[in-house]
Amino acid sequence: MSIASRKTNRTSLAIGWEAARANAVPAFILQSAMLVILISYYLSPACADFLNRLAHYKEQHGIVFVVIAAIFAGAIVPELFVIIFFQRGCPCAQNLRNLAFTIPTWAVDGILVDLMYRWNAIWFGDVVTVPVVAAKILVDQLGYNPFIAAPSEVLVYEWKNEGFSWKSVRRALTWDHYRDRIVPTLLATWAVWAPLMAIIYSLPFPLQFPLFSIALTFWVLLLTYMTNQFAGKIEADAPPALSIAKW
Repeated sequence: MSIASRKTNRTSLAIGWEAARANAVPAFILQSAMLVILISYYLSPACADFLNRLAHYKEQHGIVFVVIAAIFAGAIVPELFVIIFFQRGCPCAQNLRNLAFTIPTWAVDGILVDLMYRWNAIWFGDVVTVPVVAAKILVDQLGYNPFIAAPSEVLVYEWKNEGFSWKSVRRALTWDHYRDRIVPTLLATWAVWAPLMAIIYSLPFPLQFPLFSIALTFWVLLLTYMTNQFAGKIEADAPPALSIAKW
C-alpha cells in the first residue's frame, strides 16, 4: 500500500472516529432512552399497552404512517431544531428550501427501511431470540447499510451540498469515494446503530419502525455532520450541532 493510500485510509478512519466521538454523549442518551422503552415494554403492562396501540395504529395506516413518521422525524424535527437553536425562532426561506430537499429524501428512506424490516420478519420470523435478532442486525448493518443506506444518503446530501451537480453523482460511483466517504460514515453509523438495532429488533415487528423513527432524528444530525465535514463546511473537531446550522 502506498504512502498516499495509507494516509487516505487513516483520514477515513479518523473522520469516522471523530464523528462517533463527537456524537458519543447524545448517542448514549438516545441508546439509554431506547433501552428504557424496551425494558418498559416487557415489564410495564401500561407501557406495553400504549406501545401496542401505537403498533396497531401503524399497521392500520401502513405506508401513510411510515411516510409521515419519516418526514416528521427526518425532516421537520431537525429543521425545527435549526430554527429554534440557531435562528432564534425566526424561520426564513432557506428553511423551506431545506424541507423541499429533506421531505422527499426521508420519505423514500422511511419506505425502504420499513420494507427491510418486513423482509427481515419474513426471512427470520417475528420472534425475539438471540439468533433471530443477531441475523436481522447482520442483514441491516452489513447488508442494507453498506450497500444501500449509507451510499444513497451520503450521495443525496453531497449532491445538495455541491449545488445539485451531477459531477458528485458520477464521483459517488467510484471506489475512492466509497473509501473516503462511505467507510467513515459506516464507522460512525455502527457505533450508534448497532446497539439501537439490538433494541429495535428485540421488539415485535409492528413496533420496529415507530422505534426507528425516534432514532431517525439523531441519525439525520449525524449524517449532516459527516457530509458537511466532507464538504469542508465545518472543522473536523466542530460540535455536530454546528453542522446543522449550515444546511
